[in-house]
Amino acid sequence: MTPGPAPAAAPAPQATPARGGLLVLVGMLLVAVNLRAAVTSLGALLDEIRDGLGLSGATAGLVTTLPTIAFAGLGALTPWLVRRWPAARVLVVAMVALTVGQVLRVVTDSTAVFVLTSALALAGIAVANILLPMLVKQHFPQRTGLVTGAYTMALTVGTTVAAASAVPIAHAFGSWRAGLGVWAGLAAVAVLPWVPLALRAGAARRTAIRAARRAAATPAVAAAAPARVRPARTRLGWAMAVYFGAQSLSGYAIMGWLAQLFRDAGYAPEAAGLLLAGVTALGVPVALMMPALAGRLPTLRPLVLSLTAFSTAAYVGLALAPHGLAPLWVLLLAFGQGAFPLILTTIGLRARTAEGTVALSAFAQSTGYVIAALGPLLVGILYEATGGWTAPIGFLLVALAVQTGAGMVIARPRHIEDER
Repeated sequence: MTPGPAPAAAPAPQATPARGGLLVLVGMLLVAVNLRAAVTSLGALLDEIRDGLGLSGATAGLVTTLPTIAFAGLGALTPWLVRRWPAARVLVVAMVALTVGQVLRVVTDSTAVFVLTSALALAGIAVANILLPMLVKQHFPQRTGLVTGAYTMALTVGTTVAAASAVPIAHAFGSWRAGLGVWAGLAAVAVLPWVPLALRAGAARRTAIRAARRAAATPAVAAAAPARVRPARTRLGWAMAVYFGAQSLSGYAIMGWLAQLFRDAGYAPEAAGLLLAGVTALGVPVALMMPALAGRLPTLRPLVLSLTAFSTAAYVGLALAPHGLAPLWVLLLAFGQGAFPLILTTIGLRARTAEGTVALSAFAQSTGYVIAALGPLLVGILYEATGGWTAPIGFLLVALAVQTGAGMVIARPRHIEDER
C-alpha cells in the first residue's frame, strides 16, 4: 500500500526543521511558560469564579479536573499528529487554541461555554506537553538535562507568576475575568517564534516526502520502516505512566485546592494565592537542578525516596497545623513537587530516539493524566462531603504511596526501545 512509506520517512526532517537552535530554544521556553498559567490562575480565583458563574462544589471539582481530562485525551493524539504534520506547525495550532480558548472563556456567563472554551485552551496545552520532550531530544540531544531543566524552570515560573498575580490583577480591574484572561496575551506571544519554524519545517517535509516517493519507486534503495515503539506493551511504559499520573494527581489537586485550604485556615484570599504561588516559586531551583541530578546518578532511587519524604511531611503538616507553619509546608511541598521535573527528565533518559521519546511521552502523559483526573475531583468530593481537609489529605497520601512504588520501577537505567 503506497501510504506506508510516508509515515516512516516523515519524522526525519522534523529532527532538523531549522538549524536556528536559539530560536527553537526561545520558542520552547515561551511555550513552557504557558503550560500551567491557565490552570493555576483558575485555582487562585476559584472562589470568585464559583460565585460569578454560580458553580456548585461538584461543578467546581469538574472544572479543576478538566486539565487532566484534556491532557489525557488530546495528549494521546499527539504522536498521530506529528507523523502527519511538522511538530512546529502542530505547536502553532496548539498555542493559537490556547490563546483563543482563554479569551473566550472570560467573556461568557454560561457555565457550559466556560467549560468548553476552557477545554479548547487546555487542548493546546495537552499537545505542547507531549511535544516538548521530543523537541529536546531532536534539537539538543547532547544537552537533554540542561534544556529540560531550562524549560521546566520556565514552566514553573509561569505557574508561579499566574498563581501569585491572578487575584491582585482581578482586584485591580474589579473582575475575576481580568485575572483569568490576561494570560491569553502570553500565549499569543508564544506563537511568534514557531511561525518561521513551521514554514521551514513544512518546506523540509515536502522535500522529504518527494525523496521518499522516489526511493519507494526504486526497490533496490527502499528500506524497511523501523518498528514502532509501543510503551503500552512494556513494564517500563506502565511504570512511567503510573508515576506521572500519581505525581500529576497530587500536583493538580494542589493547584486546584491549596489556596482554598489556606483560606479555610484563616488566610486572606491574596495571602492564600501567594502561598500557592510559593509552592511553584520555591520549586524553580528544584526544576533547574533535578534534570542534572537525574542525569548524573546511576539510579534514581535516592531522588524518588527523598521526594516522597518531603511530600509526606508536607501533607501531615497541612492536616495538623495548616496556619501556624504554613511557610514550612509550602517549602516541603515545593521540594516534593520535584517529582514533576524528575519524570519529565526520565522520559528523555529512558528513550534512545526522538520517536521513542514522543511515544513514551505520549503514553506516560496521556495515561498518567487519566489517573491524575481523579485528584482534583475526589479532593473536591471529599472536601464537600466532610467539610474539612483530613480526608482529602489522606487520599493524597495514598496516591503518594502508589507514586513511590512506580518510582522504584523506573529508577533503574534502561530504554523503552529495548522492551519492545
